[in-house]
Amino acid sequence: MRTIAVTPIHVADLAIEGERMPVHVHLIDHPGGRVLVDTGMTEIHPALSDFVTRVLPLDARDLDLASVDVVVNTHLHADHCGGNHLFAGIPVHVQRQELEDARSEEEYTIREWVDPPGVRYVPVDGELELLPGLRLLPAPGHTRGSQIVVIEGGPRPVVIAGDTAVWFGELDDPGTEGQRLIRSLDPERVWLAHTDDPWEPGTGR
Repeated sequence: MRTIAVTPIHVADLAIEGERMPVHVHLIDHPGGRVLVDTGMTEIHPALSDFVTRVLPLDARDLDLASVDVVVNTHLHADHCGGNHLFAGIPVHVQRQELEDARSEEEYTIREWVDPPGVRYVPVDGELELLPGLRLLPAPGHTRGSQIVVIEGGPRPVVIAGDTAVWFGELDDPGTEGQRLIRSLDPERVWLAHTDDPWEPGTGR
């Protein structure tokens, strides 16, 4: 199998306690198709205006949206699913628990961003091999239904973590089931949604 490439795409900036926090989604080029992990946002919703400072929507970027074959939501907080509407008709894989919580819990997310017209969810129950060498694994902690994407085929796996860890320290000293799962995989690198560079064990970054 040829190399599976991961490309981070910067889609927004947040301001958290006066500090910039970027938002990234991740595009996987796999021999079996293109997989987009999370979709960012396409607008600043009034409920988010206190901390979202900029959005860089996927439909305004140099990305052929029609080339995306599959979407994965690591979870359904607004900054991770706000572009789902751009992929109407494309299968969107999300853990069933996450979808149920996003649809039922108050102040969990922006409800209209979860279920815009045409979005077709594929509820996942636990582990799923999405494509050869590309697995979805439940990783509770940030939310009950969070999941990670594990890319295999090299000597060590590469992980796309969403918000399972928000900053490097949460992987240096894991405190949730999902963070401990990532460390147990002995990954080569872990792409996070809210850092510009991946976490790499033993490098201090």
